[in-house]
Amino acid sequence: MITTTEQHTSEELIQMESQHGAHNYHPLPVVLNKGEGVYLWDVEGKRYYDFLSAYSAVNQGHCHPKIIGAMIDQAQTLSLTSRAFYNDILGVYEKYVTSYFGYDKVLPMNTGAEAVETAIKLCRKWGYEKRGVAENQANIIVCEGNFHGRTTTIVSFSDDPDARKNYGPFTPGFIRIPYNDLDALKAALEMDNVVGFLVEPIQGEAGVFVPDAGYLKGAFDLCKAKNTLFIADEVQTGIARTGKLLAIDHEDVKADILILGKALSGGNYPVSAVLADDEIMLVIQPGQHGSTFGGNPIAAKVAIAALEVVKDEQLAENAMRLGNIFRKEMQRVIDANDLIVSVRGKGLLNAIIVNDTPDSDTAWNICMNLMHNGLLAKPTHGNIIRFAPPLVMTEEQLMECVAIIEKTIVEYKK
Repeated sequence: MITTTEQHTSEELIQMESQHGAHNYHPLPVVLNKGEGVYLWDVEGKRYYDFLSAYSAVNQGHCHPKIIGAMIDQAQTLSLTSRAFYNDILGVYEKYVTSYFGYDKVLPMNTGAEAVETAIKLCRKWGYEKRGVAENQANIIVCEGNFHGRTTTIVSFSDDPDARKNYGPFTPGFIRIPYNDLDALKAALEMDNVVGFLVEPIQGEAGVFVPDAGYLKGAFDLCKAKNTLFIADEVQTGIARTGKLLAIDHEDVKADILILGKALSGGNYPVSAVLADDEIMLVIQPGQHGSTFGGNPIAAKVAIAALEVVKDEQLAENAMRLGNIFRKEMQRVIDANDLIVSVRGKGLLNAIIVNDTPDSDTAWNICMNLMHNGLLAKPTHGNIIRFAPPLVMTEEQLMECVAIIEKTIVEYKK
């Protein structure tokens, strides 16, 4: 009989997951058991730099004492009541988060996918009740290469075959257009019953695909001209990751519906949120949408602390400064080596493109070598490696990581 107090090797723990867990992930073969700031440790005690941040959930660093303190304090006081009753922290959080991002109302949920689903429902209901679209006829425009989650409705408008194959039949009501293409958006907005445009300001899962300057503002303006809601999925790009509080802030856009998750809790608890003004949010009335855990006291307390850390420690400013340094250093490495084609990103959300085909294993092998050299990153879309360290990183730490990446690339042998 295995007990949770036994000590196991990495190999034993990997085998345990393989035998008893669903095979829906393909992790790097490292088993982690401790995190602090920008560092992670495996069960054998080796230390690594975290260059993924749990897909930008751990912007505030691992186990930030202020966030952990808030979580422990609330967990020892009141953890869950459901929304059948009021609790003494949810209203405080709602006031704080709406003021923080500049909206009238917030609808609290738990995961990013739940928040996206909530935004879709909210947009459709607004379309029927405020725009006068005939019921069940609303269309929402989405982008090729999107990643908004893995629920049935969300994968209905994905173009990733792994996300879609054998999960149908799919939910209708979505129009997919090329990303970073204002002409395509303009044409789609002429179609019947379009009520919203759902977009990632930077497509993270697609390989940190940064759109052209002016794309987001242009898209917003096109939506406004057609009385169509602009919905920004900032689950990965928000909370200071790109050098601004929100990625849309780079173009002074205020989304009609804002979707947040991941770093909203600093990666310490499942917390997500949908924000909108009254004219949109109040189409949802009691009993029409909800979640047992959404807005629970621990989540509310943790989210306040996580957002305070972002502001108090100036994490957006740090991300902007270090991101500029990182891309400059990566370009220097690229100029001296033909293994990497380019670097792209904003703030501390970046990616390098490997000089090989997407179906090759070169990027995976580079990440394996990075792991052996003490840095954890993960490929996406085959030949792209995403680099997204916690935003509490110092310049000295960043330069150590640059040295690890450069050494790995220079020494790489196919």
